[in-house]
Amino acid sequence: MRMPRLWQMALAALMLTAPGTALAADPLGVDDGTQLTLWTRAATQVRVDQLVQAYNATHKNQVTATYVVTDDYQTKIGAAAAANGLPDLFSADVVFMPNWTSAGLFQDITARIDAMPDIDKVAPAGINVGTWEGKKYGMPFIADLSVWMWNKKLYKQAGLDPEKGPTTLQEFADQARAVAKLGGDIHGTYFGGNCGGCNVFTWFPIAWADGETVMNPEGTESHLNSDEWKAIYKIFRDLVADGTMMMPESKDEAGPTWTSFFPKGVIGVQPMPATQISGLVGTGLEDADIGVAPIAGLKGGTSTFIGGDDIGISRDSTKADAAWNFIAWVQSEEAQVEVVAKNGNVLTRTDLADNKYITDPRVKLFNTVGANGQTPLAKNFGATFNDPQGPWIVLFRDAVFGDGANLDANNDAINDSLTQ
Repeated sequence: MRMPRLWQMALAALMLTAPGTALAADPLGVDDGTQLTLWTRAATQVRVDQLVQAYNATHKNQVTATYVVTDDYQTKIGAAAAANGLPDLFSADVVFMPNWTSAGLFQDITARIDAMPDIDKVAPAGINVGTWEGKKYGMPFIADLSVWMWNKKLYKQAGLDPEKGPTTLQEFADQARAVAKLGGDIHGTYFGGNCGGCNVFTWFPIAWADGETVMNPEGTESHLNSDEWKAIYKIFRDLVADGTMMMPESKDEAGPTWTSFFPKGVIGVQPMPATQISGLVGTGLEDADIGVAPIAGLKGGTSTFIGGDDIGISRDSTKADAAWNFIAWVQSEEAQVEVVAKNGNVLTRTDLADNKYITDPRVKLFNTVGANGQTPLAKNFGATFNDPQGPWIVLFRDAVFGDGANLDANNDAINDSLTQ
């Protein structure tokens, strides 16, 4: 996919340097009544609202948040950058951070991060993905994780132990097949078969769990044609072939409704975002029916995709000390416990997972499983993996719904995209 014209203008405008701002004496920035602007994508609105309202209620500084339609967000950021009109703060889907940090859209906050109290307790993946050429530009903001969820009611009906979810990818497949035998409107499993981002989020951890890789550390070479990946594709290809998969819905699913079938109580086991747990009770599912397990590999290890959004100070802001006060506060115990945990969401600090609000063992799992998780880093990640016309979805669909005969050629196309 070609880069939008506004984004090209933004990159040209980056020849301008960010305004220099001396660091505040307080490592947590200043709270002096500064008015701050924040942009984020609409997909994060509920959780960002919770943080902004709590901050505004307890600080002299005041943050005004603007929520942009998610599909329009990159274009809006590009237009604002071209006009030197970025807000004081803005967030980015973690997979797009390398593109924006490498383009110079954020101010360097390395010294601020390094001086921050308890920085060693903040999830490192969110900092690493916001780091470019040794300089740190972002901090974790809204966290999400990928997990496996199973329907205990259907497991019991299928003769499975409803309290034991899958611990390997093969067990995932075997349990899905057992549920599929119930027949009727019941299906073994489901995934977004035409959604690149969905399958990055839920399939990459399968390989990571086995200690395998998806790319080289520089994000310029794909490993998605390895023997590990061939075995992963085969397991899912067989689930499609034997009717365990909900078809044709799964094959055609482009993303908008990929999490909508599990709450209806018709799917046995499915990869899901952890943050969906609070809203899963639907027409065919009760809270007691939902089991949760970490995503496992072929060999039984576990991992997760640490997703969500990072946040940074824009290169156009002249209020860096006040903007940093908000970012630092987000990582505080007050924000993480009294806002994030209180609302049942995933923390960015695993040391705070044991608190008065997290009593559900499933939510406790969400807040500890991240220790084995990863966030992939590649400058051209979006065009390669998230773009519906990108090379990853071509490889994926051929490997799962086809015969996989073009795997090496499709992987070469991913390499070409990564190095553009």
